[in-house]
Amino acid sequence: LGAKVHAVESGSQSLKDAMNDAIRHWVTNARDTYYIIGTVAGPHPYPMMIRDIQSIIGWEAKAQLNVVEGCLPDKVIACIGGGSNALGIFNHFIEDKSVECIGIEAGGMGLDSKHGCSLEKGSPGVLHGQLSYLLQDEDGQIQEAHSISAGLDYPGIGPEHAYFKDNNIVTYNHITDDEAMDAFVWLSQAEGIIPAFESSHAIAYLKKMKKEEIEGKTILVNLSGRGDKDMIQAQDILKGKI
Repeated sequence: LGAKVHAVESGSQSLKDAMNDAIRHWVTNARDTYYIIGTVAGPHPYPMMIRDIQSIIGWEAKAQLNVVEGCLPDKVIACIGGGSNALGIFNHFIEDKSVECIGIEAGGMGLDSKHGCSLEKGSPGVLHGQLSYLLQDEDGQIQEAHSISAGLDYPGIGPEHAYFKDNNIVTYNHITDDEAMDAFVWLSQAEGIIPAFESSHAIAYLKKMKKEEIEGKTILVNLSGRGDKDMIQAQDILKGKI
């Protein structure tokens, strides 16, 4: 499309730093620059805009599931970094009280180590023009998030997810890097579908669910991305293991 792509070289070179640089460029070049982001984070109206755009995921999934199964799912599972793919699929199920929506954060190396669980381990604060849960120290300095997945290593969460958490509308949990990698291999071998590392977190949660939680249930898992982009990293991690 003729776009010029710049790699972020500041900070930890993660999603947070890419957003920092993009917003910095935008506000200093406002006359000829338009800012847009792919996740439900940032100042209003961006979280709302991206949610509405991404909600095509939930609209299509609901329509297709009705054709195939003739029913609503009992559970909908999606990974969350900033949270756009999750809001996209949750948006058309959130008002159906019979459907449990489950968001999965990046547990990284564990909650007592490096991770990206801003909902589970974070506290309220302001980042990128939004009030939400953030990974921050007692002085409000943003801490570095970690995940095997580049799309989940954001030290905050979209503000609508914070609202859902505070009002017990959505269930939130986490999956570690190792669990996500196991799910990555499992789905690739079982179905021939290579999931993105992000999506592997949602798959891993499904695998961890107890038999009584899934028996006789219709469960919808959002495969939010393809793993082609992760193959080189996966090769390095899995070398000699499979």
